[in-house]
Amino acid sequence: MNPIALIGAGPSGLAGARALSRAGIPFIGFEAGPDVGGLWNIDNPRSTMYESAHLISSRTTTEFAEFPMRSTADYPGHRELHRYFRDYADAFGLCEHYRFDTRVTAVEAIDGDATGASGWRVTAVAADGTSTTTEHPAVILANGTLAEPNVPTFRGEFAGELMHTSAYKSPKVLEGKRVLIIGAGNSGCDIAVDAVHHAASVDLSVRRGYYFVPRYLFGRPADTLNQGRPLPARIKQFVDTRVLKSFTGDPVRFGFPKPDYRIYESHPIVNTLILNHLGQGDLRVVADIDRFDGSTVHFADGSAADYDLVMLATGYRLDYPFVDRAHLNWTAAAPELYLNVFPPSFNGLFVLGMIEASGIGWQGRYEQAELIAAYLAAARDEPDAASRFRATAAKPWPDLTGGYRYLGLDRMSYYVNKDAYRRTVKRVLRTLPAPAASVVPAASGHPVASAGPAPASAGDTATDTRKADTRA
Repeated sequence: MNPIALIGAGPSGLAGARALSRAGIPFIGFEAGPDVGGLWNIDNPRSTMYESAHLISSRTTTEFAEFPMRSTADYPGHRELHRYFRDYADAFGLCEHYRFDTRVTAVEAIDGDATGASGWRVTAVAADGTSTTTEHPAVILANGTLAEPNVPTFRGEFAGELMHTSAYKSPKVLEGKRVLIIGAGNSGCDIAVDAVHHAASVDLSVRRGYYFVPRYLFGRPADTLNQGRPLPARIKQFVDTRVLKSFTGDPVRFGFPKPDYRIYESHPIVNTLILNHLGQGDLRVVADIDRFDGSTVHFADGSAADYDLVMLATGYRLDYPFVDRAHLNWTAAAPELYLNVFPPSFNGLFVLGMIEASGIGWQGRYEQAELIAAYLAAARDEPDAASRFRATAAKPWPDLTGGYRYLGLDRMSYYVNKDAYRRTVKRVLRTLPAPAASVVPAASGHPVASAGPAPASAGDTATDTRKADTRA
């Protein structure tokens, strides 16, 4: 049988490679960049990383459970994280499965059979321009969710420099400029903090309120508190809202609008430095954009100001450009998938990493990968068990919100509650036969927590990684 195709070597792709290897399922990986790490490899041409980027969830709540980070930093930076992914890939012999500098351009049903019964044809282009086509019984899409910039349209034209955060690497581009940042998600706030040390002036345009979570509470990383004991949604919202006000005050006093939603119904901002700089007068909050007029930006409240550079911290659009959206049951802003993984048709396509949640961490992605690997092994070895699994997708799908009423925004269309999600995935995984484990190399000089099934992550109540933004 031809190997499975796995697209991507970022955190989700590596989770998929590890799970497939452990289950003894042959696969070929395709990675557009020259190395593992995905967006965390700032030298990857497709990376949207910037120099000041760090985790916004703490190390122990984000790492793969079986492969603890060596770092002593609570919130490591991107270069240390890139090394971590290299070590992870080396420890388990994952790189040998990948074709690097190879960009997938098309995933098409063989013989036009959208059921996937005939398999899938993958066309990829190498760095030298050579195109190859291979055939696979199944394809796992793990190429990430934060690569296609969301660039809104505005009335008028701006005469200065217009940049999306995806192109931002260093605060050098801000030096001496009058900067307007549109959007106050995690990246927008990171870059605003960079800007106050380099720009001539910094304004932050927002259209809704935010909740700001400090990295530390009571001397510990905030996401390590209340581990493993999730509270009901309304109780947690009540308690945490009051705790945050005690530590950070009310962001409304700094100029932010009052949030029109409860905490955790959108991703919180893990950056209280922005509040410090607002309190010091280093930057200011301004209203939503009305229109551009040369170097002048007019705001919805009737005010206006002149700028040299407008930074769009407006997030990303979900995109799997190489496959027909109909194959992924794409309904609106995102595919509608069983457990955010399986098209209801079970056509041999799988999506890995299409989840956003406060606290899901990389372990949550690995558990998705385990489920895919277990299903593929069952389809190969125990088709009756695979058939029973497919039948569950025909029933009402489980509620993955955990009782939270998430904002009805495009960027929230694949948001889940990490406790509800991970609990459901683990329960569903138990309905499939455990695949026979393959022999995997031991990690050289790096502690591995378990040689069997990966244990539950310590990050069950973590806030998510840096790139899970609430950019407007």
